[in-house]
Amino acid sequence: MDATSPTQQAVAPPPPRSLARRLAAPVGTLAGVLAAFAYVGAVDPNEAGHYPTCPLLATTGIFCPGCGGLRSAHAVAHGDLAGALGANAMAVVGYGIFAVLMVVWITRAVRGRPMRFAPSPLQWWVAGTLLAVFSIVRNLPFGAALAP
Repeated sequence: MDATSPTQQAVAPPPPRSLARRLAAPVGTLAGVLAAFAYVGAVDPNEAGHYPTCPLLATTGIFCPGCGGLRSAHAVAHGDLAGALGANAMAVVGYGIFAVLMVVWITRAVRGRPMRFAPSPLQWWVAGTLLAVFSIVRNLPFGAALAP
């Protein structure tokens, strides 16, 4: 019987994963998002009946942070950045952040390094505050330019 405890025994590192396996998650995620954008680009959200209406807007008349997001995605899919910003500027910022994160994720996967995205509590508070301010301002008369 071995005198060393299980915690003292050396554990061999797992064999390195193939490039195809490392790229499966980021490429699959990107494919899913591109498919969603293709669908929204093909099915116009400006025409009634294709998508459900925002429950907050329908019941209160108040724009939520996501109101205009589908119209924004439709405009991006058609290359209309000005129209996308007019529909939902915060969504366009989100598309940009997503694009940067995808480039970082794919680059790290190619290099064999894991992707770690762990925002600090302060970063979550900043993001939440920006969304709240955006939501409030777009519902006030002086923020009408931010309304969809």
